[in-house]
Parts: sequence; structure tokens; C-alpha cells
Amino acid sequence: MTQSSIRPAKISQVLPNSIAEEIGFEVGDALVSINGIKLRDLIDYQFLCSDEFLELEVIDSKGKIHQVEIEKDYDENLGLEFETALFDGLIQCNNHCPFCFIDQQPPGKRDSLYLKDDDYRLSFLYGSYLTLTNLTQKEWERIEQMRLSPLYVSVHATEPDVRIRLLKNPRAGQIIEQFQWFQERQLQIHAQVVVCPGINDGIHLERTLTDLASFHQGDIPTIISAAVVPVGLTRFRPTEDELIPVTPEKAKEVIKQVQTLQKQFSHKLGSNFAWLADEWFLIGQEELPPESHYEDYPQIGNGVGSIRQFIKEFQTKATQLHRVKMAAPVTLTWVVGNAVEQAFQPLVKQLNEVEGLTINLAALRSDYWGQEISVTGLLTGQDLLTGLQGKALGDGLLLPSVMLKHDDTLFLDDLTVEAIEKQLNISIFPVANVDELLGTIINLCLTANKDKN
Repeated sequence: MTQSSIRPAKISQVLPNSIAEEIGFEVGDALVSINGIKLRDLIDYQFLCSDEFLELEVIDSKGKIHQVEIEKDYDENLGLEFETALFDGLIQCNNHCPFCFIDQQPPGKRDSLYLKDDDYRLSFLYGSYLTLTNLTQKEWERIEQMRLSPLYVSVHATEPDVRIRLLKNPRAGQIIEQFQWFQERQLQIHAQVVVCPGINDGIHLERTLTDLASFHQGDIPTIISAAVVPVGLTRFRPTEDELIPVTPEKAKEVIKQVQTLQKQFSHKLGSNFAWLADEWFLIGQEELPPESHYEDYPQIGNGVGSIRQFIKEFQTKATQLHRVKMAAPVTLTWVVGNAVEQAFQPLVKQLNEVEGLTINLAALRSDYWGQEISVTGLLTGQDLLTGLQGKALGDGLLLPSVMLKHDDTLFLDDLTVEAIEKQLNISIFPVANVDELLGTIINLCLTANKDKN
């Protein structure tokens, strides 16, 4: 990236009672540099802001340039948030993986859905996965100099020919040498393997996980953990690809294979090391492992143990519902993907034990993506219309916000919550977690009591 490609970092929020608020920063102002250094990204901002003396160049919302001097405690936060974490643009992917979700979408949707992220900075900041095939020498040097660790790496296969076949990139075969680079510098990685039946499963999967485990040693293991994820396919994928979907039989096979390896890793490394994404158990219709299996949930962001964690938190907190005094009955519909229908039935039963409360679970498949078994996060507005139109939905819909664009009301098919509310003639209540789910139910119960009394 050249200095000329770096744009001023536009401020989206000034935190209350912060240094920035005291100085007079406002939303719409933009930060150009700190101590004479232009900021490439949020990493630069966080690193440079740790100093005690700062000279800021700022452009206000009217375009006027200001020089601001600040003296503060070391590591004290200024209290600024920005519209984007990357001020010089996204490093995009130059691989051509046949299972890439970006290429399995229909045309004509919002532009952001087609951005292929392969940016190590988003990996460091937010845990998104990159392939290491797109890094220039300068970026490798920056990772080392700034100790950007851990990073999250999509491995898929450690055998060069298999990984090149999957990523369609000749540089993909360098993955073991890249692990060694991290090892020499005591930098760390969380790894991911997307299993494509007939390509990187079977003996190739065993080789990959064994290779990854060989880098899990010493006080600072290079590869901290590995997640094994089933390939997800949609009806929009290119017809010439070589991919086949994961069947229940294949899911059972992979579960057995990885669990056998986990026993070996646990004995040798003191950790399961490699974890199966929850989807394997849902597709294979097998029981989820117990909570103790997941250790400290190192791959929770990859759907490894997230259902088990949700169930545990729910069962702990749902008892508060019994303290709600309901004078009028309330009926709600909880929308989820049909993949979790069996796992969530006990939760629905627990909710329906509350006198006056009725929760109906609407476990939907995604006709939009052409999937028989669907995870909640991939359900679209069209799927809700197809699955719920004409049904008795009660007093409102409980909608996991994982279906929606972050901080917005857009589904993956660009339909909005408001449009779905209008077509279904029902109020929709997005909920992000257990606390929001239970809090929304309680508030609706209390509101219903006032409305019906």
C-alpha cells in the first residue's frame, strides 16, 4: 500500500467521558496522522496511541485541518471509534477456491457481499480467516515487527498438491514453510480445515491434522488449535465445480475419524487440539459432545461448541422467567435454522413450562440457498416468507440477529426486517444472545400484560 492510498480515518463514535470528547472531537471528523505517521488501519491507531505524548492531524467535518497535541497516561484510550478498521482498503483474495461462499451467491446484491477478504489485519483484529497466499514481503515484515498474533489461517490441506488444487493458486503449496516462519518467530495460529468430500477428506484429512498437531508443542505452540468444518454449498455455485455436499453418512465418518485423532492428541499433547464444528453433529444427527470436551473454546467463532455454550447459558439464565407475573398469555415464534431443531427442543420445552408463555419453534430450511439442512445464520428474508407465510405466529417473531448484517436490518438476500414484518403482518424482535432473547421475552410479557389488562 502506498501512502497516497491511505484515507483519513473517519470517526463514527466519540465515547462519553473520554479524552476525545473533552478535546471536542465529533462524529464526522477524520484522523489523518499521529506523530507524523499516517494511519493504515486500526492496528496503527492502537499502537501509536499507546504513547504519552501525541500530535494529531485532524480534518473536521467541514474540511478544516487542525493540529492537536495531547498529553495522557501511557496506554490510555482516546475514546474514538471509526467507520472501518482499514483506512487503506481491504486486501482481497486472489485464490479461486470452488467452495468460496462469495462465489456461491446470486448476482445483484449489495456490493459488500462480494468482497473477498484475505486481510491479515482483520484476522488479527476480529478472527477472520486468511490463506497467507496474498501477503507481500512488507506485510510479512509488519506481522513480525508488530507481533500480530494469533492469526487465523484457512489451511484445508497441508499436502502441497491438494492445497493447490483447492485454492487454485500455486503459492498455496508453501503452507508448511509458512508455519515454520511463524514457529521461528514464536508467533501463533488458529487453523481451519474446510472438508470437501473426495478432495481433502480421508487420508488427506488425517495427514493435515497430524501435520498441524506437529506444530503444537513447547511453551508457545505455533498452531494453537484446529477447527474441522464441513463444506457449505448453495444452488448458485458454478456448475463446473467438483464439489459434492456432506451427507449424514459422510458426517458420521468424519466425526469418527476426528474423534479417534482427538484421543491421540489428548494423550500426546494434553489437548484435543482439533475440534469438529457443531454442524458435523447436526448433519450426522449425533449428540453434541459434553461441555468439558471443548476445553477453553478456542474455536468458538468457527461454530465449535457454540451450541453447547448457548444451551448451557440458556439453562442457567432461563429460570428468571419464572419470576415474571403474567396476567395475560403470550405466544411467540422463535425462528432458527432446521439444523438446530433437535438441539433446541429442550430449550423450547423449558420456556413453555412458564405459565402463560407459549414459544413455538419455527425451524426452517433455506430454499433460497437450496439447502436441505440450514444453519440459522444463512436464513434469508425470502426463507422466512416461504416458511412462515399464512401461519399463526402469535404476538411476534424472535429472530437471531446472526441472520442480519452487522448493526443493520438487512438479510443476506437484501430484504429488510421491516419488509418482512409488513408481509407477514407481525412484529419482529432481533436478539443477539441469550440475555437479549430472555430479556425480549420478559419485556413482551410485561407489555402484553399492560395491553391486555
